[in-house]
Amino acid sequence: MKNLIEMDHIGYAVKDIEKSAALYVVAGWTLSEIYEEKVQNTKIAFLTKPGMTTIELVSPLEGDSPVDNILRTQGVSPYHICYVVEDIMQAVEDLYEEGFKPLFMPVESIAMENRKICYLYHLDVGYIELVEK
Repeated sequence: MKNLIEMDHIGYAVKDIEKSAALYVVAGWTLSEIYEEKVQNTKIAFLTKPGMTTIELVSPLEGDSPVDNILRTQGVSPYHICYVVEDIMQAVEDLYEEGFKPLFMPVESIAMENRKICYLYHLDVGYIELVEK
């Protein structure tokens, strides 16, 4: 995990972004625009507050979505930490050597300003997301 520059955000699987975000907004957090990520079949928004780690809210669009299973088995919950990397392809290769399995090849994300992202899974760590700097 040597290529990880810094933590970018914590991702939560939620059923309804607006409902989940409302509790944070009352507490002084700012809700971003809500993005539709067609490649991942999800809606994504970010909650920010000075001095706090950014929170990503991820909800499924209709049809098969990667967060459906998480919501079915765990309910609304945090499910990944996202890390910034300099070179996403190199980071994926290095993490693969450490036993991480990429869930898909890096793709551009509208919600991440068209930077490339990739999710990986490891039995001893769980899900992580990488975002290219």
